[in-house]
Parts: sequence; structure tokens; C-alpha cells
Amino acid sequence: MKFTTLLSSALLAVPILANSPFPWERLNKNDSLLIIVDLQEGLYTLARDYDPTLYKQNMLAHSALGLAFPSLPVILTTSASTGPNGPLPQEILDMYPTAPLISRQGEVNAWDSPEFRAAVKATGKKQIILAGIVTDVCTAFLARSLRAEGYSVWANQEASGTVTKEIRDLANDQMMRAGVNVVSLFSIVCDLMRDWRSSPGAKEILPWLDRYMPAYGLLARGHRAAVENGTVIPGEADLPL
Repeated sequence: MKFTTLLSSALLAVPILANSPFPWERLNKNDSLLIIVDLQEGLYTLARDYDPTLYKQNMLAHSALGLAFPSLPVILTTSASTGPNGPLPQEILDMYPTAPLISRQGEVNAWDSPEFRAAVKATGKKQIILAGIVTDVCTAFLARSLRAEGYSVWANQEASGTVTKEIRDLANDQMMRAGVNVVSLFSIVCDLMRDWRSSPGAKEILPWLDRYMPAYGLLARGHRAAVENGTVIPGEADLPL
């Protein structure tokens, strides 16, 4: 019964996807802006929909996208950083010592800050990559505000955190209905890169992935080890290619 219900739901979704009012758009590294939204040390404690160790890695990986793709301008913003929300982690601040850091003292939605709006508009970029804590407020409010202003938005789901998985799912659904691309870190990296032969390409991105997405980094290490030191063991030679 459960399988039938899921199958019916999937079939019903097909015409909705086929007739989406938001056509697929690819990220362009030369027209994209990276925004780090309220990934603050105090707010980190509210990100309970992910394992805390994994989530810290996700925060740092999102923030480091600008290191992998130097053409991306970066804007950092915080909310009431002198209060319980706390500052941005020093690891993130050290990545971009000269990037604009907009310290909001009251605006919940970053787009309500004139200084933040001016910083975004000054970049001239139309594609926005963002993540924040909490997903349903800091990420979703800004993402939908940017959509209303005509920007294309990619929300990094893995680097946005909130108090429960149910709230995360609701926030992601609201963003998608507004035309926000709710995506993974790896999809952002691959869309910005497009081709392993590009620049940045395999030479630059594989070391970055090894540090910030170790699952793929170890895949590459394993391939290197197999090529350099690998020996086919009994049984492997009989496996299909």
C-alpha cells in the first residue's frame, strides 16, 4: 500500500515538473556570487537536522567555494553577532579577510539591510549561491527576497541548518515553489566547473574535494593507489569490465 501511494505521488508529479514555470538554468562561474549568511557560532547550535560534526564540515565547505572558484565574489553577513548568535567561525573569516562583512544589528532578513542590498547589487552578479542558519529564516527569507528581485538563487541545502528535519523540508518546499534551486554542495561544484578539463578543473578541484568533501577525495585517492600500486587479486580478473 505504501509503495503504491509513493508511486502514485511520483506519477502525479511528472506533469508538474514537465510544466515548471522555472526553466532549468545552469550556474555560470562568471555571473555568480557566493553569500555566507549567518553561519555563526551561536546559531550553529540550532542546526540539529544534521550530525554536528558533518554540519560544521558542510559550513566550511560552502564558505570555501570562493577558494575553489576565485572568480566568485563573496559577501559575508551576520545577525546580531555581539549577542547570543555569536561571530562567524574564525576559519571562515580567515578565508576572506578583505570581503565585505555586513554586520546586521536588527534585520532578520538580510535583504532588509540597505548595506547588504547595496553590496549585492555592487557585484553586478545575477546568480546567487547561499546558505545560512536557520534554513527556514536566514536562508529561506533571503532566497525568496532575491527571487522577488529577479535573481536566480541556488540554496545549498547541506550548509543550511535548522532545528528539525520537518522544518527543513517545509522551508525547502517553500523555496522551491518560489523558484529557488535547492541543491547539494557537489552539484554546485560540478555546475560551476562543468568540465574536469576546465580551469578550475580536476587539478584544482580534486584537492579541494579531498579537503571539503572527503568521500570524493578518497575515491580519487583510491583510484590513484590502484593505478600506482594496484595488483589484481584472484577472482577480480573474472569480474565483468
